[in-house]
Amino acid sequence: MEFVLTAQTDDWQHLESMTMVAYYHAGPHQRLGHSHVVPIGRPWVADSACDRYLISLPYPFGPDFEVCAWDGGHTRILWLLPITAAERDLLMNVGLEALESLFDEKEIDYIDPHRPSVI
Repeated sequence: MEFVLTAQTDDWQHLESMTMVAYYHAGPHQRLGHSHVVPIGRPWVADSACDRYLISLPYPFGPDFEVCAWDGGHTRILWLLPITAAERDLLMNVGLEALESLFDEKEIDYIDPHRPSVI
């Protein structure tokens, strides 16, 4: 399993986030996967309402991006999508499909750290 994160700027906080997610995933007690939510412990970037990542299919990159295969192996690539606490609550209450439908309906800019919540 590999993870991808997209952002408007090159910032040390994104490297820190990738390191944190890799640590959680490689730890002895939890494996991360599609639809899991990882708290960041701070705003995604300064003044952002997004403070956690939804582990999602890598929709912006197209279906061929998700699985990278080679002779004798493969890896799956999932997307770290920054979300708000209210979006996480909706996910927990009504499910991933409902949240993703709202994202599509509102046509959110996934890399805008100051995007409004869809809730």
